[in-house]
Amino acid sequence: MNLAGLETRTTVEFDNSLKSDQLKLNGELIVGDAAERVTQFLNQVRKIMGKNTFAAVESNNNFPTGAGIASSASAFAALAIAASKAADLDLDLEDLSRLARTGSGSASRSVPGGFVEWFPGKDHKTSFSASIAPPEHWNLVDCIAIVNAEHKRTGSSQGHLSAATSILQKDRVANAPQRLEICRRAVLAKDFSSFAQVVELDCNLMHAVMMTSEPPLMYWQPATLAVMQAVKIWRSEGIEACYTIDAGPNVHVLCTEHYRQTVQQRLDKLSGINQVLIAGTGGGARLID
Repeated sequence: MNLAGLETRTTVEFDNSLKSDQLKLNGELIVGDAAERVTQFLNQVRKIMGKNTFAAVESNNNFPTGAGIASSASAFAALAIAASKAADLDLDLEDLSRLARTGSGSASRSVPGGFVEWFPGKDHKTSFSASIAPPEHWNLVDCIAIVNAEHKRTGSSQGHLSAATSILQKDRVANAPQRLEICRRAVLAKDFSSFAQVVELDCNLMHAVMMTSEPPLMYWQPATLAVMQAVKIWRSEGIEACYTIDAGPNVHVLCTEHYRQTVQQRLDKLSGINQVLIAGTGGGARLID
């Protein structure tokens, strides 16, 4: 589910006078691993365009970066669109999704709009994302409970590398197609009960793998657990809400529009919640004037 209102805006300019790529994030010049990651991505673009020109990249988020709110997915989807335009590349939606995936796997899902499925494929050509339903198909809302907006110490990429050390990872991966099918059907049928069950199960499995990896990754904080437990109670009371958590402490509480105000008000009353961001179902990555 792509989100409306939470945005990354990125500009790219290839410049023959540059001696290396330059990255500015939220107005700050970035060096080190983050800058190198952007350079590696731009190398893919340069390979397609057939030139070795360096680029100046400026990117701005209107939501916390590196805090488990899919900032990498948003960033590399935006970078794929902007860099392709700057390089005068004529890429279709599938090609842009493939390109974005080389920067961040989940970025491939941020290129198309609405409700999106990432096809794992067997190689680069067959691994891309596509919309299974437009934004207006189902009026879901993401109420994001910000427990901690600071940049997490261990990023998602490092977490992926250690996942294989968990004894749970093999079974989690083996069962993923079944969970995906349940989720796909639930979205298309707008079946919130089935949707909630599989979304929370998938979230819990992912964090169980992280907690049992070596070294273990434990992103949850007391307020994280408080939100999870509260959402379970709310749903037992008839409120259509469920939780999911990316690699971080912040909780995405998904609900139908009918319950948006109720969920937001209840989250605001929970201890340890610093802010609640609200986002509906949004479109895909695009060029803007």
